[in-house]
Amino acid sequence: MNKEALETVCEESCSGTHSDVLKVKKRLVSDTTANNVADLFKALGDPTRVRIIHALQQCELCVHDLTVVLDMGQSAVSHQLRLLRNLRIVKRRKEGKTVYYSLDDEHVEQVFLLTLQHLEHH
Repeated sequence: MNKEALETVCEESCSGTHSDVLKVKKRLVSDTTANNVADLFKALGDPTRVRIIHALQQCELCVHDLTVVLDMGQSAVSHQLRLLRNLRIVKRRKEGKTVYYSLDDEHVEQVFLLTLQHLEHH
């Protein structure tokens, strides 16, 4: 076994920590919640979507504005926005024929900002 594998395995004599593992298990997030969290982070796993979120963190923008900011085609931007909207990361507001996009709520902004701060910390 390599050193890294050895560090992730308990010794045979290990009888566990003194923590109440049943209490931890009882409080563990549900499978549905775990899947929803994973979906959120999958959305953040794409550089284009990260750039869209960062742009929308600065201000509300229409699809045309986003195509200019990202230097991308409208269909590609629209596709990414649809995915982000389905995950409730962004929301849209229609004014006449123009659709404006913004972050869905302050929690999305907080997750994004905390992620950036974490990356700058290391």
